[in-house]
Amino acid sequence: MTVWQQLFTKRMLICVFTGFTSGLPLFLLFNLVPAWLRTEQIDLKTIGLFALIQFPYTWKFMWSPFLDRFVLPVLGRRRGWMLLTQIGLLLVIATLGGFSPQTDMTAIVLFCTLLAFLSATQDIALDAYRRELLNDVELGLGNAIHVNAYRIAGLVPGSLSLILADILPWSTVFIITALFMLPGMAMTLMVSEPHRASPPKTLREAVVEPFHEFISRKGWNSALLVLAFLLFYKLGDSMCTALATPFYLDMGFSKTDIGLIAKNAGLWPSIIGGMLGGLWMVKIGINRALWLFGVVQVVSIFGFAWLASFGHFDVIGVAERAQLAIVIGLEALGVGLGTVAFVAFIARTTHPAYTATQFALFTSLMAIPRTFANAATGWLVESMGWTMFFLLCALLAIPGMLLLLKVAPWSEPPQASS
Repeated sequence: MTVWQQLFTKRMLICVFTGFTSGLPLFLLFNLVPAWLRTEQIDLKTIGLFALIQFPYTWKFMWSPFLDRFVLPVLGRRRGWMLLTQIGLLLVIATLGGFSPQTDMTAIVLFCTLLAFLSATQDIALDAYRRELLNDVELGLGNAIHVNAYRIAGLVPGSLSLILADILPWSTVFIITALFMLPGMAMTLMVSEPHRASPPKTLREAVVEPFHEFISRKGWNSALLVLAFLLFYKLGDSMCTALATPFYLDMGFSKTDIGLIAKNAGLWPSIIGGMLGGLWMVKIGINRALWLFGVVQVVSIFGFAWLASFGHFDVIGVAERAQLAIVIGLEALGVGLGTVAFVAFIARTTHPAYTATQFALFTSLMAIPRTFANAATGWLVESMGWTMFFLLCALLAIPGMLLLLKVAPWSEPPQASS
């Protein structure tokens, strides 16, 4: 089967829905909630600390064995958990906008934490389902499509919802955003359960064996290097975009500017980057893709530093909007390429018998910078300013690239790394 024939299959269509459903609640926490808080005059330090409520993404491997061990009735091991979390997400998102940031901050923190927990749990089930659905040859392309759909989902809370917030109350905006969970729920009901190994017979088998298998397969030294790579590869990029929406607002752009320009300028570069990344990986292998795409990812961070060097814009005209579009387009291209290769590497590293737990462990490490390092971004920005902050982010992207020498050497043949 050719690459183009692989592209137009039912499995790849399913990857579109898994990506969109996975990305929506995460981007709501990243884009919509910070914009909501900032427009309600909440300070940057508090908004930055909101990254800590995303800790379920970091610790989801702690309860992922339960999703491997216990099977919900009717829909099966993967689809049952998928539907349950999707229903919960729809209800929580719809309720969140009814609170006031000025008077109900405790309730907002609790609901955002619950939203993050449900989203992380949904990701465990979706990642395991996708890994069991795709064969090894389809991993690169399937994960590229998943990542593209994941980023497209960001246009709902990061673009449409922001535009609606200029004309509608926030409570209505959150209800409309919640309704975009419905396509994922429909997908869950329509697809079939993948045919894989039976669930672990005991909870101990579900908890211990995935970790034992990974260490036995890699050895302690190689395993620790892989885990360190998962921690550092996206560190600089993740910190750079943690306060992207407040950064645009502080530069003088309106919410409509952000919705129409900042988000949509990144759509096509992200899609093109993701799709080309998936197709290139078929040819050059995952290892070389991590090198090439990682360089683009690092370079894109300097675009933010360049934009920040202009300071606050008193007047927003065509030139300022064009500058914003260029920076966002480059960032979207870099992240689209880098994330596609990174997720494919994670999928390749998992063992098919322990997909839920191992995938959750690896993506949890990927989420640590997003949760803990990003919590300090507000303090860093207020201490050193936007320009120096972005230069620091570029510097922090270097260790992950250096680890490629050990975990994904360039010299490894493409067929061995794909």
